[in-house]
Amino acid sequence: MPFPRSGRAAQTLSAAAMSALLLASAMKHFRDPAFYRQVVPGYLCRDDDPGRDAAPARPLALLSREEWIALSGLLELAAAVGILVPGTRKVAATGTAVMFTAFLAGHADALQRAYGPRGTRAQRKVHTVRLPLQAPLIAWAWSLRRPAAGARP
Repeated sequence: MPFPRSGRAAQTLSAAAMSALLLASAMKHFRDPAFYRQVVPGYLCRDDDPGRDAAPARPLALLSREEWIALSGLLELAAAVGILVPGTRKVAATGTAVMFTAFLAGHADALQRAYGPRGTRAQRKVHTVRLPLQAPLIAWAWSLRRPAAGARP
């Protein structure tokens, strides 16, 4: 016997799981920001060290590395809340998929540096895993945009 609300229940459970993952990640941004330092591309970061010689102009360098980490933590927190609320889920899930897609640049940059001359074996392991994990996260977030089977329009 089919359960008429099973599609809606599965969608709600999936949204709750994504929200919990985003919330845990957002909290880690503030408890352990060093974990995210390597995945913030240098070309996005302002050079806030007044003792250094002037670096070449970087037009995308709007924030410091720490500010980017805090901002992405706040975005993940907002996404976690938005995905939980059925009325904002589609917009929040779209934004989350876009956010995860944007994070690809940082993960690719970190992977490239990990395999560079100053990269370590541990960095190579971590970033080799982190980059491909973005694909299922993007697909998962995107799947939350669809209304649950059996949901009323």
